[in-house]
Amino acid sequence: MVVFLNKVDTVADPELLDLVELEVRELLTRYGFPGDEIPVIRGSALKALEGDAGHRAAIRELVDAIDNHVPTPERSVDGDFLLTVDGIHSIEGRGTAVSGLIERGIVRRMDEVEILGLGEGRTSTVTDIEMYRELLEEGRAGDNVGLLLRGVKADEIRRGQAIAKPGSIEPHARFTAETLILRKEEGGRHKPFFSNYSPQFFFGATSVTGSVQLPDGVELVMPGDNVELSVELKAPVAIEKRMRFAIREGGLTVGAGQITDLAD
Repeated sequence: MVVFLNKVDTVADPELLDLVELEVRELLTRYGFPGDEIPVIRGSALKALEGDAGHRAAIRELVDAIDNHVPTPERSVDGDFLLTVDGIHSIEGRGTAVSGLIERGIVRRMDEVEILGLGEGRTSTVTDIEMYRELLEEGRAGDNVGLLLRGVKADEIRRGQAIAKPGSIEPHARFTAETLILRKEEGGRHKPFFSNYSPQFFFGATSVTGSVQLPDGVELVMPGDNVELSVELKAPVAIEKRMRFAIREGGLTVGAGQITDLAD
């Protein structure tokens, strides 16, 4: 972990920055991080963009700290290709491109893929792969890419659908999950909920309303409880065992969970 204190050029009193850094370190320590060891860099991103030499040096220091203290995450390149559609773009003269993060696997130009979830599925072919305006021969897990799809119109695909290797994943509407319901102090619910509670479930970029049923003998769930829920979504989405999700209601994240079993 690395902390960057931005806009320090707007703070007139240097001692105030010392107090802010001390408070940040104490907060990190309280939540189990090595607050005394984590690098804290002070600078101004705006001033660096404007060419200020001192603040540009701070940005270089920040990048060096990230290289030295933030490990490169392991990517699931051995699994079957899966990407959740985050954006849809109509490119004049070329067709429809979808953008999103490759969650696992590798996709190559001219690979056949399946579009599924939130409606009727179909197959297509990836004719081009682009990342940061550069055309690629393949996209790998962890890359945020754009895929140009053959024969797909912009109104025939939706945000939250999955692009996957054909046959590797199926859409489901019913599942059970181990779930943690957040307390009020954590930004969650203030009150308990009962069976037939219907929040939004987020699986990455996929958002869908679902109805929950509580286990036998459990009448209500209080904020802070761990509970196994049975969930029925309004529309099937591409999910699988051990997939994680968030539960949101009224603009708040009220819970998080992991799928333990698929019921259909």
